[in-house]
Amino acid sequence: MSNSTTMTIRLEVEDKEKLEQLSKSTQRTKSYLAVEAIRDFIEINQWQIKETELALSEADAGDFASSEEVSATFKKWTSSED
Repeated sequence: MSNSTTMTIRLEVEDKEKLEQLSKSTQRTKSYLAVEAIRDFIEINQWQIKETELALSEADAGDFASSEEVSATFKKWTSSED
């Protein structure tokens, strides 16, 4: 028995048509493509939230780059032609 559930979503007509075309082009079901898109969305957002919380913790602890470190970074990425 599968460990999954059903969820109903509402799409704009244009998005549904694009999904149907993508389904035909990739020879994947609309359901498969939707699940993959949701998984990617969740993964990206979980990563972003985790990194934001880490950055806030570092900021709360006063863990900032020094002026010298910032200058060195800018110097590293600035073209000598500027």
